[in-house]
Amino acid sequence: MSNDILQRLTETLEARKQAAPESSYVAKLFSKGDDAILKKVIEEAGEVLLAAKDGDKQHLVYEVADLWFHTLVLLAQKGLSAEDVLQELARREGVSGIEEKANRK
Repeated sequence: MSNDILQRLTETLEARKQAAPESSYVAKLFSKGDDAILKKVIEEAGEVLLAAKDGDKQHLVYEVADLWFHTLVLLAQKGLSAEDVLQELARREGVSGIEEKANRK
């Protein structure tokens, strides 16, 4: 189910790249470029932190969904997708976080 949602979102985001800015929120974000998209990711990350501190689990889920969505917009802007991130997570699976971080250098 999760991959189906990510696949549908990826397809929708790709379609919005070609859409007129006035036709959708995402098309408008794409038309504004990297800075607008990055600003939204930062804004949503801050809202996740605040929701986590508030202790309201449903609000936290809502804000994380916003963060994930805007992160997917950023990935699409850069020619990447959720699948690229999932592949990276799969690569890291079973590898110590300490070891993985040391191998980045």
